Amino acid sequence: MKLLESTGKTVEEAIAQGLRELDTEREQVDVKILELPSKGFFGIIGSKPAKVRLTMVNRPEDSAKAFLENLFRAMEMEVTMDIEQKNDILLVNIEGPNMGIIIGRRGQTLDSIQYLLNLVVNKNSDKYVKVFVDTENYRKKREDTLVRLASKMANKVRKLGKTIALEPMNPYERRIIHASLQGNPFIQTYSEGEEPYRKVIIALKK
Repeated sequence: MKLLESTGKTVEEAIAQGLRELDTEREQVDVKILELPSKGFFGIIGSKPAKVRLTMVNRPEDSAKAFLENLFRAMEMEVTMDIEQKNDILLVNIEGPNMGIIIGRRGQTLDSIQYLLNLVVNKNSDKYVKVFVDTENYRKKREDTLVRLASKMANKVRKLGKTIALEPMNPYERRIIHASLQGNPFIQTYSEGEEPYRKVIIALKK
């Protein structure tokens, strides 16, 4: 946690001096007044400046924005970002041309960005914040696709009477498959294999 003590003729001058030294904005710091200014005798003898302590505030949305701006600058991509924190969840939506590059094959690039952003946001945080990154409503579209896939494969398992292994998926996508078939009275699901090749197995209930 970065902090700085600064002085000035007034409290506001002391704060302004501290902000210059930290090279940051007023919204990025917590201010504690340590000493109020005192004019002393005749405004000269024993006079004291104002003294304040500025503590940098680690806001998840600021960390996320800074990281993404640097990332997309390096990728030479023009994007706009909507970042909103709701309780312990940070929602990040990215918009711009060529979002297919951000999504990647079956969302792999988007998942990687989300993973890195989770690390960045929680690096020096006392309270864990879960980060969700999306673009062009990809997450919802992917979820709908996986639900349809689960239903289709479950019907195939019943029809053929044999077990089917789906392609490797990340934990989030595997949970969607498991949840969508949880209430099926004829089907059971489980995962096997090691990350990142862990896959969902769909089989008849015994």
